[in-house]
Amino acid sequence: MLQFLKYVLATIVGLLLFSVVAFFLIIGIASVVGSASESVTLDDNSVLKLDLNKSFTEHDNVSNPLSDFSGPFISNKSQVGVVQLKQALAYAKTDSKIKGIYLKANSPSTGWAVLEEVRNALIDFKKSGKFVYSYGETYTEQGYYLSSVADKIYLNPSGGIDFNGLNAEYEFYKGTFDKLDIKPVVFRVGNYKSAVEPFLRENMSEENREQTKSFLNSIYNQVLDEVSKSRGVSVAELKTIADSLKAYEPTDALKNKIVTNVGYYDEFDTAIRKALKINEDQKVNYVNLDKYQKTISADKDAPNTDNKIAVIVAEGSIVDGSDDSDGQIASEKTAAEIRKARKDKNVKAIVLRINSPGGSGLASEVMWREIQLAREKKPVIASMSNYAASGGYYLAMGCNKIVAQPTTITGSIGVFSLFFRVDEFTKNKLGITFDRVNTNAHSDYPTLTREMDDFEKAHFQRSTDRFYEVFTNKAAQGRKMPVEKLRALAGGRVWSGLEGKQNGLVDELGGLDKAISLAASEAKLKSGEYRVRYPAKKEFFETLFDTVDAEQEARLMNSTFGDLVPYVQKLKKLQTMNGLQARLPYEINIH
Repeated sequence: MLQFLKYVLATIVGLLLFSVVAFFLIIGIASVVGSASESVTLDDNSVLKLDLNKSFTEHDNVSNPLSDFSGPFISNKSQVGVVQLKQALAYAKTDSKIKGIYLKANSPSTGWAVLEEVRNALIDFKKSGKFVYSYGETYTEQGYYLSSVADKIYLNPSGGIDFNGLNAEYEFYKGTFDKLDIKPVVFRVGNYKSAVEPFLRENMSEENREQTKSFLNSIYNQVLDEVSKSRGVSVAELKTIADSLKAYEPTDALKNKIVTNVGYYDEFDTAIRKALKINEDQKVNYVNLDKYQKTISADKDAPNTDNKIAVIVAEGSIVDGSDDSDGQIASEKTAAEIRKARKDKNVKAIVLRINSPGGSGLASEVMWREIQLAREKKPVIASMSNYAASGGYYLAMGCNKIVAQPTTITGSIGVFSLFFRVDEFTKNKLGITFDRVNTNAHSDYPTLTREMDDFEKAHFQRSTDRFYEVFTNKAAQGRKMPVEKLRALAGGRVWSGLEGKQNGLVDELGGLDKAISLAASEAKLKSGEYRVRYPAKKEFFETLFDTVDAEQEARLMNSTFGDLVPYVQKLKKLQTMNGLQARLPYEINIH
C-alpha cells in the first residue's frame, strides 16, 4: 500500500512539473512567434477592419505574447485602447496600402466623450478621400452615433436602430438594505450630492432630477448636432424621428436618411469590392486593428529631440494606496508617476488624462499635491475623458488648464461620508451580537456595530464640512474665481463638458490631442520640437497572474450568482466607499 501511495504521489508531482514546464514552454514559443509577428506584411488594396463592439480603455499598455492564441489568456482582445486606435487611424490615413475602413461598431461599450474622440478621428481619416463603410444587423444609440460618420451605413433588412433619445437610469438599494436591516450612516455637503441617494431613497430627488435633465440634454444636443452634420438631416428632423421611432424599422430608417442602404452582409461585401474595384472571385484583404498596429511604429515619425510631453493616464475609481488593479487609480502609484515626470528634465510639460467618477477624498488630495509641485516646474494640462467628476475634478482643478469634450461628465464638486451599520443585520439574520469594553468615551469610533451618538455624528459632519471647504477653496483658486461663485456651481452638481466650459469649470473643448497641443504651447514648444511619451507597456508576466485571478473570480461569480452577478459586483464596490468620499452619483447609466 505504501509503495502504491509513493507511485501515486510521484505521478502527481510529475504531472505538476510537466504542467509548469509546458506552460513556460508555450509562453516561450508565443514570445518568439509574437516577436516574429511584429513585422506584419500588409497587402496592397487592403481594408482596415475595425471591430469596436468592445469596451474601451484610455491606453492599452499590456503586452501579451499569447494574444494570437486561443485559451484563457485573452485570445481576442476585449478592450480597445483609444490612444492606439487613434494612432492607427492617423497612420491609415496616409498609408497607400489602406484603401478604406470596414467599421463594425454596432454596440460599443464606453461613454460619449470617448466615442466623440474616436468619431473625430474617423472624420479626420475621411479627409484622405478614403472610404468608411459601416454594416450592422442592429445599432445601439452609441453605435449609431459612431457609425453615422460613415460614407455608407448598411442596416440588415430584419434589423433596427435604437435611435430614440437618451435616458439616464439610477439604481436604488434602500429596499435591499431595509430587508437586510443594514443602516446606511451618511454625512454630506451640497444639495446635489446625490451619490448617497441609492442608499437613502427609492427614487431621485428633485435636485438630482434637475441636474440629470440638464447634463443629459446638453450631451444629447451635442450628439444630434454632430449626427446632423454627417447625415444632412436637421436636428429638428432628428428629434422627430427619435420621438416617432422612425429609425427602428429599416425601411423607415432608409426613408429618413438615417442609413444609406438596407441590405444583407453579402450586399455590403459587394459594395466594398466595388469601392476596391475588384471582382467577386478576388479576396478582400481585411486587416484587423491588432495586426495593423504591428505594421506601424509609434516612433517612426517622431521628431529627433529629447523634449517630451508626458501623458499620464488616471482611469477608474480613486483609491488610497498602491493597488491599481481592477481598473483603479491608486494614489501612491499615480503620485509617483507625476513626481517622476516632474523630476525628468526632458519632460517639458505633463498632460493628465482623467477618466474617473472620483472616490477617496484623501487619495484625491495626495495626488493634487503632486500636481501642484509639478505645476511649479512645468505646465500641467488636464484632459477629461468620459468622466472627470468629484475626485476626478479634484485632480483637474490643480492643473494649469482643463480640456474637456462637450459630452464629458464633470463637476460634482461635493463631499460625502458613508458607513454601514450592520449590528441589526448580524443579530436578526445571523444571530451574532457584539459587546465591548472601552478605555475612553469613543475608543471604538467609528464602528459599524453600534449607533453613533450625537457627539460622534457632529464630529464626522464637521470633518465632511471641512473637506468640502478645502475642496471648494482649492477649486476656486485653481479656476481663478471667487469662492462664492465656485460654490454656486458646486454643491455636488454634475455638469456636461459644454456646460462646464460655459460656467468656467473648463477652459477648452476638445480631446487628448487638443490637450497635448495646449501643453506644448504652454511649454513654448512648436510642432516638431517635442515627442509625446505615453505610459510604458507592462510586460506579460506583470499582468499574467492578475488575469488568471480575475478569470477565476469571474467563473466563480457566474457559477454562484448567475444573472445576479452585476448586482453582486456593485455591492462589492461598497467596500471602497467607507469614509470620506468625493464621488459621482453611485453609477450613471446613459443609454
